[in-house]
Amino acid sequence: MKLISRKSITAATAIAILGGLSIAAVPSQAASPVHNKAAVQDSSAAPTLTARQLAKLPLTDRHLTKHEKANLAVVLRDYYVAEGSHIDVPTFVSSFTKDGVFNDMVAGQAYRGKALGSVLPYMKGLFSDVHRDLKRITVNGDTVSIELSIQGTFDGQLPAPTGGFVKGNGHKVDAPTADFWYLKNGKVTTFNCFVGYSKMYSDMGVNLDWASAVNKH
Repeated sequence: MKLISRKSITAATAIAILGGLSIAAVPSQAASPVHNKAAVQDSSAAPTLTARQLAKLPLTDRHLTKHEKANLAVVLRDYYVAEGSHIDVPTFVSSFTKDGVFNDMVAGQAYRGKALGSVLPYMKGLFSDVHRDLKRITVNGDTVSIELSIQGTFDGQLPAPTGGFVKGNGHKVDAPTADFWYLKNGKVTTFNCFVGYSKMYSDMGVNLDWASAVNKH
């Protein structure tokens, strides 16, 4: 399948195109325990975690307070409802405060309000089976830090800066990512996501045109 040539995308443009991919990385099995029908039907319902569910998580510190467990449950539910097989936009959006923001730090893009609801469908449009493999979870009061990998199959379409789309080729994506969640009173105020876009592009078969970028200077 024909892909964008090396001369089609400069490094800077490539980063900009994938400005919402961070959420694409969806939850691992570790996130699924907090998901239930009630939580999806009523996004205001507070998710919970049992001792058995907590034991299965890759926590760096297992001595969490009740408050920290509640914050972690909110974050894990957000990962779960971003899963490619069962995306739930209303639940994801409702987990943020009224002025809450999701920052794609590498791409330099921010999503607030209704824009928060556009990220999950966009990611599914790229990787229908988008998934997050949570590797290390650290909870410190109202901050939840997670090392993970965004995984999926490139079977959708990627908008190209030159016009048109790069069609999916079935390549598997496994991009290293770091997420930092900040909460207040059980709601997400800020979600900062750092995605390894270079690795993600490489996995997708889209190469950055470094030569073209250098020749412009």
